[in-house]
Amino acid sequence: MSPGDAVVRRLCVRPGTVVSLVLKPRVDDKRWTAARSSAPVFALVSGWRVDADGTARASLRCAGTRAGAAEVTASAKAPDVAGAARTVFTLHVSVVPYTTQG
Repeated sequence: MSPGDAVVRRLCVRPGTVVSLVLKPRVDDKRWTAARSSAPVFALVSGWRVDADGTARASLRCAGTRAGAAEVTASAKAPDVAGAARTVFTLHVSVVPYTTQG
């Protein structure tokens, strides 16, 4: 996989789950800039920070009672280049409730 390729991962969780997202420092000249959720009602991004070594961290708080799905994306860009950051990591989060019947 080349540095320009986007990474896509999938995760299935139970309602109320809190997931720690840790993104390693990038090997190219780009730096992590932000993480966003397509549906904060199902997966809310909180506590976003980028450490001095370039590691990015965030908490994903999943819906407590509802089932659904969200895409959490993380973007990166070179600090000295103008323009918008590009999405380079996507996490598909599915919140699946417990079964009510065996």
